[in-house]
Amino acid sequence: MMTLRSTVIAALTLAALGACTSETTSRGLSDPAPLATAGPVAQSAQTAKPAAPQAQTGFAIRAVEVEVPRSLRVSEANMLVPLADIVWREDPRGDRYAQVDALMTAAARNATQDMRRGTPAVLTLTMRRFHALTERARYTTGGNFAIQFEMRLSDPKTGALLAPPRPVVLDIPASGGQRALDEEARGVTQRVVITAGVVKGLRDQLAILARGAAGQPVAALR
Repeated sequence: MMTLRSTVIAALTLAALGACTSETTSRGLSDPAPLATAGPVAQSAQTAKPAAPQAQTGFAIRAVEVEVPRSLRVSEANMLVPLADIVWREDPRGDRYAQVDALMTAAARNATQDMRRGTPAVLTLTMRRFHALTERARYTTGGNFAIQFEMRLSDPKTGALLAPPRPVVLDIPASGGQRALDEEARGVTQRVVITAGVVKGLRDQLAILARGAAGQPVAALR
């Protein structure tokens, strides 16, 4: 014969089982449990989500323009440091303005040839100084290639400036003496070194402007 205590325990056990069954049934219908592992179904669901659109940053350079003002002073004097704005020796004597224009245009196109995504822009460089080495400096002391210009980015359609003009100063180390001779024997001429320095300088400056366009702090320009 079942005692009163046994009856109460049995009744409580049945009630607890019933509650568990009810909770499981309710959750199975309205609130399915998450998958424990990312199996094929979960992975398919994740890959099906559309990717968030990426913010457009940087500049798409549509054209390059170089300006070499005729007001800049040219020197052919074979001094260590001539008092002039343009000193160039690796082309035959002639129109140094046109020669500097050609070198800088080639360097700027090289620097921007892969810049095809972002805000369309025309890159304009206005030369302020182009100081390579004279023969005397090249084969004795060496020094620096002093390249200075103002950089502007403008809208290809309206001509409106996309950023304030930026003065750029590049001091590129220049070998002298035997080291210069050894470099030239390997094809490392003044033109090669200056071009590489201008390419790097332009890419650095455009990266700074791109970060500013993306809302990030812009580093102070030298």
